[in-house]
Amino acid sequence: MTTQTATQKNPSFVLQAPNKVVYEDRPVPELPSQYDVIVKPRWTGICGSDVHYWVEGRIGPFVVESPMVLGHESAGIVHAVGDKVTSLKVGDRVAMEPGVPCRRCVRCKEGKYNLCPDMAFAATPPFDGTLARYYSLPEDYCYKLPEGMSMEEGALIEPTAVAVHITRQAAIKPGDSVVVFGAGPVGLLCCAVAKAYGATKVVTVDINEERLQFALKYAANASFKSARVSAEENAKNMIKECGLGPGADVIIDASGAEPCIQTAIHALRMGGTYVQGGMGKPDITFPIMAMCTKELNVKGSFRYGAGDYQTAVDLVATGRVAVKQLVTGKVKFDDAESAFRDVKQGKGIKILIEGPEE
Repeated sequence: MTTQTATQKNPSFVLQAPNKVVYEDRPVPELPSQYDVIVKPRWTGICGSDVHYWVEGRIGPFVVESPMVLGHESAGIVHAVGDKVTSLKVGDRVAMEPGVPCRRCVRCKEGKYNLCPDMAFAATPPFDGTLARYYSLPEDYCYKLPEGMSMEEGALIEPTAVAVHITRQAAIKPGDSVVVFGAGPVGLLCCAVAKAYGATKVVTVDINEERLQFALKYAANASFKSARVSAEENAKNMIKECGLGPGADVIIDASGAEPCIQTAIHALRMGGTYVQGGMGKPDITFPIMAMCTKELNVKGSFRYGAGDYQTAVDLVATGRVAVKQLVTGKVKFDDAESAFRDVKQGKGIKILIEGPEE
């Protein structure tokens, strides 16, 4: 049966207003420059930020003020290439890095392009996302998928790159003990990347028993279920139950939850490292005395930077990080809204949306 979107030239999944999405036939993009390519996204994962825009219409200072195509975790097939493109050809399968910086500012030139103030990031207002038949990108923001890597795995490179960046911020090294708060997709991938980097103890923390059990089968080798007690007591119990000695070497928060952040600071050893990967409330009560007296290294982490995407591709291609197990559902393009609904309700781990029918 022919669907409505199959007859459109460039069917796109568009957020018009909070909780209102429609399918629109957008213009087919032209090549912005001779160094760009046009990709046909074949699989797209749903991220918490996508759902947040769908429900709230904003994330912090980023407000949806005009209709916006959703989606940014994608892999696709190269459809057209600019005259100066040398690394790709039509038909190549690629993971699509969705944020393109200006390349000219101080942050870009020092190699931290994820901090570019003029970043054009897919599905972040005012820029359209990848849930469409066609999407244009510079060739160097498309990463060729190795033989044997599926397109579905390619769509998981984006959250894997997020985990790579978080673990790089943490400077994880062989022998480290690492605790990861939150057993959602990014938290699970942080466990997997930490393990690949040589962490000997990887502890997963969550309040959902089902997710903890999944994490133990996936990449963690210890788990801790948070209780409704003080942060200090939770930390003390975790250190004892998980055999963390004087405290963890590294703790990553992939939850954004205030109690998790507080517990993490108390559960770190002297001189340990804390990285904030999850986003929660804009302001929280933070145990600053513990941070100071332990002389902790406290860092933020935002998206991904130089080398992170290629590292993610390499980790998945070599089997050091597995992503297939994270895919718990797939839907057709015309059922995209149902995928958003499922993610909002916390169903499954990672749901993928197939590209539009031809």
